Amino acid sequence: MADSYNWPMVGAALLIALGLAQAGQTPVPRPFPQPGTPGTTTQQAKPPQQPPQATPKPPAIPVPAPSQSAPPTATAPTCGSSAPAEATLGVAVYPGSQFLTSYDAGRGQRFYLFGSATSFLDLVKYYRTLLKQNGDLVFDTPATHEFDVGKFREETMAFPPGVTIKDYKSEMSDGYPNPKPGCEPARFQTVIQIVPVPATDR
Repeated sequence: MADSYNWPMVGAALLIALGLAQAGQTPVPRPFPQPGTPGTTTQQAKPPQQPPQATPKPPAIPVPAPSQSAPPTATAPTCGSSAPAEATLGVAVYPGSQFLTSYDAGRGQRFYLFGSATSFLDLVKYYRTLLKQNGDLVFDTPATHEFDVGKFREETMAFPPGVTIKDYKSEMSDGYPNPKPGCEPARFQTVIQIVPVPATDR
């Protein structure tokens, strides 16, 4: 009976002793305030702020100023070219013929070309009368007629001086095109080529 009574008493004494022992222990320090504790707020470390950076602007594109010049105007074609004088050619040019161009023939001579709306046969008749000679038909197709206007000197000349008439009007051709666009006539029936006597041989 005494043993059954003593065991509860011993257990109670042990519990009291453990409680006293825990009350006498030094508490472990903890950070405060504790996260999640009511009435408190958690302060989190903020990343360091960087200074604001300016947004780069696209480079300015230069805008050309409006042109103050007047709008281009159409200009009339220059149809009248100054033809060489008869003194230079050594022979008259059929009336109404247009000077086309000239080329260097060498040795101080030049080829002078003239366009005419007159027919080949009429031009041949004109120069036969003017030069008082018949000349020579050197080609049938295209018809080409030559007249001598001076004596050929091989030592001083590149070509025999003369007047050559060439027919450009045929079933296959409407004539020699006018090299000056917009000028009349648009085509020439015949072309007159003149090779003067060099000035040193006159």
